[in-house]
Amino acid sequence: MSRHYKGGSDRGRGGNDKGRGGLGGDNFKGRGGFSGPDIYKENVPAQIPDRLTSKNQGELIDALRKVPPKPERPTRPGFGTLGKSIILRSNFFAMKLPKGPWFDYEIKIEPATLSKTRKDRIFQLLEARPEVHPSLGSIVHDRSARLVSTNRLSLSDLHVEIPFYEGGQNGPPPSTITYTVSVVFKGDLNFSELSKYLNADKEYRDYDPLPIISALNLVMQQNALHTGVRIGQNKYYFQPPPGERKVLGPGIEAWRGYFLSVRPAYQQLMVNINVCMAPFVEPGNLAGVLKSFNRNSSGGMPTLPKALARSIKVVTTHPRYERRYKLSEIGLKSARDTTFPCEEFGKKDMSVEEFFKKKYKISLHRATNLPVVNVGSVKRPIWIPAEICKIEAGNPYRGRLDDQEVAKMIQYACNPPHVNAEFIVDEGFKKLSLSPLQPPVNLFDLSIDQEMAVIPGRELPPPTLSYRQGSLRVTNGSWNIVDTKFHRGATVNGFWVLPIQEWIHDKYPSPQDIKPLIMAFSEKLQSAGMKVPAGMPRLLGELAPLAPVHEDPGRVNSLNLIRSCLEDAMQTGPRPSFVLVLLMHRDNFIYPGVKRIGDCELGLQTITMQLDKAMRKDTQDQYLSNIALKVNTKLGGINHKLDDQAMRWLCKKKTMMVGIDVTHPAPGTRFGTPSIAAVVASVDDDFVQFPASMRIQRPDTNKHSKEVVEELRDMMYERLLVYKKKNKALPERILVFRDGVSEGQYDIVIREEVVQIKEAAKRLNTKDGKAYKPLVSVIICGKRHHSRFYPTDGANADKNGNTKPGTVVDKGITGVFDYDFYLQAHAGLQGTVKPTHYVVIYDENSLDVDDLQKGMNNSSYLYARATKAVSLIPAAYYADLACERGRCYLSKILSDDNSTGSESLSPAEVFQEAEEAWGKGLHSKIKTSMFYI
Repeated sequence: MSRHYKGGSDRGRGGNDKGRGGLGGDNFKGRGGFSGPDIYKENVPAQIPDRLTSKNQGELIDALRKVPPKPERPTRPGFGTLGKSIILRSNFFAMKLPKGPWFDYEIKIEPATLSKTRKDRIFQLLEARPEVHPSLGSIVHDRSARLVSTNRLSLSDLHVEIPFYEGGQNGPPPSTITYTVSVVFKGDLNFSELSKYLNADKEYRDYDPLPIISALNLVMQQNALHTGVRIGQNKYYFQPPPGERKVLGPGIEAWRGYFLSVRPAYQQLMVNINVCMAPFVEPGNLAGVLKSFNRNSSGGMPTLPKALARSIKVVTTHPRYERRYKLSEIGLKSARDTTFPCEEFGKKDMSVEEFFKKKYKISLHRATNLPVVNVGSVKRPIWIPAEICKIEAGNPYRGRLDDQEVAKMIQYACNPPHVNAEFIVDEGFKKLSLSPLQPPVNLFDLSIDQEMAVIPGRELPPPTLSYRQGSLRVTNGSWNIVDTKFHRGATVNGFWVLPIQEWIHDKYPSPQDIKPLIMAFSEKLQSAGMKVPAGMPRLLGELAPLAPVHEDPGRVNSLNLIRSCLEDAMQTGPRPSFVLVLLMHRDNFIYPGVKRIGDCELGLQTITMQLDKAMRKDTQDQYLSNIALKVNTKLGGINHKLDDQAMRWLCKKKTMMVGIDVTHPAPGTRFGTPSIAAVVASVDDDFVQFPASMRIQRPDTNKHSKEVVEELRDMMYERLLVYKKKNKALPERILVFRDGVSEGQYDIVIREEVVQIKEAAKRLNTKDGKAYKPLVSVIICGKRHHSRFYPTDGANADKNGNTKPGTVVDKGITGVFDYDFYLQAHAGLQGTVKPTHYVVIYDENSLDVDDLQKGMNNSSYLYARATKAVSLIPAAYYADLACERGRCYLSKILSDDNSTGSESLSPAEVFQEAEEAWGKGLHSKIKTSMFYI
């Protein structure tokens, strides 16, 4: 899977969930005694624009109150008032609304082609045509299906014949394909309607700004489309100069790029620009790359990792002009040993070496010690010599980075806030052709402010935390719980210890070495307030060292040994509260296999420890403390609580908090591989315990994934039954926190998922006919955005130059009508901190703005396995963790290294294989626990 790193990412959900034994706080004392953090434009006055004054924002709320209320896509009821007022800069830039109109056209190409490379060439040829050339200054297109013009084109429908030929050819060869490019008028793009929408005219509540916004994006991104490499939506990457290359690993390097997107805000169009990074294939001669990977001691043909090979596009010049091909596979034979039937020269078995000699007069230098490569398909291969192939710059790496490569990428991407801000306004504006403003942007009557937007924000205070004993103080979103005890310690009715030895390690700790660690862990559980039997737990020491992967593909035999060991132990003693599994390292087979055996087959709670971390004396106490947080939660305990005032927003009515997420297979995974959906829901008024329901779901036809949770009805019914059993009553309201949904999917969630939630509740109508109708609200939790905030002075920054925990923004860059806000509840441990974008898309509870913002900030301190506030409300975070646990049950299916012949399976067969691996799902003995934590 290709992973993209937003510049300065703070590493996900909460930066770090390290917990109990650390310093538990930030001792930075402000600016006295320290030079303080670097602040972007600290000495430049930050002036809030007139449109964001209290008077103008009050007018917005007055306008929104005139919109007829409804639960679907509720309008903003007001702005938050709690917390300390602060002034921030944000990576949004004001944009002038053009007068227009513009004219929208659809482009059709016949015969149709799906090749992006060929489409790009067709549009190059189109732009060179004399009938098109005079219009180039007034048109933009996406090289695919859409064209926008400032002038009405002379004919309503244009049809241009394009005989195809490659760059470098003098003209089209006799047998070329002739493409017909049709430009069909679709309609006017009227900016007066967008203006009314931006001014919150109630008649335009349901107006769809997307057609005009996407046209604006097309104009703003036109130069980047030609000079950069586009990956995904709105992101363009640029090749670094030779002296600034960032090598991630053999054949892979990091490129910096920029995200650019036009966004509507109240009375203002804004352009959101952010830094991002992505891995690319290192350009150069393919022979050189193959040589660097030639570690085959058997003397066979050099090859490349499958993911790297599939990421490569090569350029050849053997026909005397450049041809571009996508690499399909690396062959196993040389050009001399690879033969094919060649009608052109009348030979049944002609070698690739001989063909290139006769056809192109090319004498290969490495005809025997370099492989041929396939630039066709698996079924219809086209073999060419590797030595004539050049890897062109700009091939995104489509594989999964290994741990070392990820670490290097994070190192390159994690820049302090002021560095990222300077990248955006300096390099970013130049790369995107916005400074100085270049055609076509200025020719379309567009202009963009060169200064970052200044917006108002607020800093919410942390809640008061409660443990069974001991006092604590929150500092910078973190706290120290040394000398405190869990609020409610769980009871451990004995546990087992399973050491897993690997032959690949020179020395595995002996039982005598391990016993002090086990006793230290047992003592840690007791000191934290858990009830643990005295003495040494049961040690399952009879497991022989496991064979390495090359002797046991997929570690199938090893996992069978582990399963048998646990099954035998269950026959000879009472069931433990959990099994402590000691691993030398975490790999792609043993760890997920252990979790599947415990969760699905045997119903055993499993706790894993990595011995290289657990045995380090200097960090052992902290490491064991972190594990204790998980153990107590898995066994039903409560690590800490919030005080009554902090929980008031949730306790006004009997409330069930729900988290929903779906995780999808990585790009490149076989078609038919399922997505994994998880629903977690609270079962108590402390909102600490969140058991889960999980399902796999079949992808859409010809697609890898489907975001809507198909079996949400059944999973919500399961959660309601567990809540009812625990509380002897059903919740009066359900607050759903939905993760992983893009803006374009909000209406689908309302239309399909909210309906399923209500149908689940309907199944609990009483026998006497009394309807059960809980009030439902759905809040989207968005992390895949590019909004960033920058302090304007050191007094309101943490030691890294980030905004402080509790920062909330609901003005200036938020939606016009939407009930949304940004909340940064956590501390940015490194890089530039990212807030979470919360959007209320369905609301039957009339959620109060201050209640919601303060309540969600408070709830971010309830995450069970850390002593830090996290960036995502725990309900949604837990759903994400449950999805990740589900990946363990399908690890063989999701692995990049599929078994021989598996690629020929149909999507239906792949899904059937996944269903068999998933089995019956969770074991009944762990269903009601937070097994996934």
